[in-house]
Amino acid sequence: MAGTMPHAIFVETGLDDGTTVAAYAAELPGCASFASTDEVATGEMPRRVGRFVKWLRDAGEEAPTFVGDNWYEVERAAATGATRAAFSLDELPPSPEEYARYLRWLELAREEVADALDAVGDRAPMDGIEAIAQQDRQLTAELGGSEPPSPGGAIDRLYAARDGLTAALEAAGASADGVRRAIRLAIADDLRLADRLRGAAR
Repeated sequence: MAGTMPHAIFVETGLDDGTTVAAYAAELPGCASFASTDEVATGEMPRRVGRFVKWLRDAGEEAPTFVGDNWYEVERAAATGATRAAFSLDELPPSPEEYARYLRWLELAREEVADALDAVGDRAPMDGIEAIAQQDRQLTAELGGSEPPSPGGAIDRLYAARDGLTAALEAAGASADGVRRAIRLAIADDLRLADRLRGAAR
């Protein structure tokens, strides 16, 4: 029966100097909603999941079909400074097939950022771009990857950092500690940045 199938949400607090809450769909790494309150972030999840699934299918990716809209919080954790929250699900390594699929999703998310950057031109918010680059460098280090170069411009640094994270993920493989968390954060934050860039382009 519709509305009775439960789906888990993980909630991260303390983002953006304590002004933002993120809700993550456990079954779709990278599917997240960001808002100023728990209620808004979690309440947005059914619509966010619908858009995320459509985005994947439009790109030729397989995506699960969700029965009902019973999304509920199962765990919460706080970001601490520049260190993003980790959840119990992050400790579960994906299968090799899942991992390959999630890496494709990450590439799709990065294409969204690239397209949005092209649209916004010189109105791109440099703070958001720098934040993503910094996070990608931190995730790369946590995975044991090499420090990526830091070219002169913010956008060049973004692309260098994302290439470094991709290389670290590919070298780490599906069974390495931290890979599910890194992919979850990288996809979610890339899509968030793309949305912000598109807002700046209007």
